[in-house]
Amino acid sequence: MLSLKARVLTAVVAAAVLGGAAVAYAANSAPAEVVDAETVGALRAGPRLQVLTNGLLSSVSASDTRGPRTISERKCDRAYAAGGTVACLAPVDALTATRLMVFDAQMNERKTVPLTGFPNRLKISASGRMVSWTVFLEGHSYATTGFSTQTGILDTQTGAVVSSLEEFKATVEGKPLTAADANYWGVTFTGDDNRFYATLSTGGKRYLVEGDLSARTVRTLTTNVECASVSPDGTRVAFKSAIDEDPKKGWRLSVLDLKMLRRTPLAEEHSVDDQAVWLDNDTVTYGLQRPDGVNDVWSTRADGTGAPALLVEGANSPAPLPA
Repeated sequence: MLSLKARVLTAVVAAAVLGGAAVAYAANSAPAEVVDAETVGALRAGPRLQVLTNGLLSSVSASDTRGPRTISERKCDRAYAAGGTVACLAPVDALTATRLMVFDAQMNERKTVPLTGFPNRLKISASGRMVSWTVFLEGHSYATTGFSTQTGILDTQTGAVVSSLEEFKATVEGKPLTAADANYWGVTFTGDDNRFYATLSTGGKRYLVEGDLSARTVRTLTTNVECASVSPDGTRVAFKSAIDEDPKKGWRLSVLDLKMLRRTPLAEEHSVDDQAVWLDNDTVTYGLQRPDGVNDVWSTRADGTGAPALLVEGANSPAPLPA
């Protein structure tokens, strides 16, 4: 079996190849003004949508998402923004491991957390206080077997770091979890900055769990719910569910009513391997990969009606930015 270092270096080479293809595409797509990272915050006149363009932190007008894009020099494999906080999972390269970098809205660096693994998921609570990340330690796809993840949480107010959710006490279907095969990923926070949802894989099942940060506990709610994202009103989560409960068949983007645990498949019928983001209480946005490996940002209604709409070509990691 390859060592962790060897696996990370292999992933770096693959990422570089894909990145080169993406650059060639973007050169012929949406117009963009390139600026340095420190200038990004000053250019956010009116509501904007933050995205990654060829791995560079970018933003575009929320009212004209197909228009000119402001692109910084900040490189990220995943990025997110909320509540005046911007977070970036830095790319892995041959010399350095990834790291979580946290900035304020003007891109002043607030905190850096060294990490091991390949960047995968990133989320910030609505207040901007809590930041969570997921990295792959082994493997690079949720559709394969034998992958391993590590998911942590940073409290930007206190500086406290939860290195891994595996440190928490878990209750699975009413019983304490004793198995050693637990994997967590895809955290999303509620409005109180304490309660959260995430995915737990154990015993061949993938569960939606509800977590209590201060109590350091999680409990399962239902199965086949991955990469949840809480709606602004806190009543629902957008998520991906494995088709026929088989990840190898792909994922269907859906919304779950948290009170009734009722599922609503959304209009997007392509396989969506992403942690969706709510633009508002009625609309979710997500990254969708084309057959040639290029990502685009799409949106669709949260009630399952209508049709998906293309928002930003050649981009991923969407996050709404207020005026």
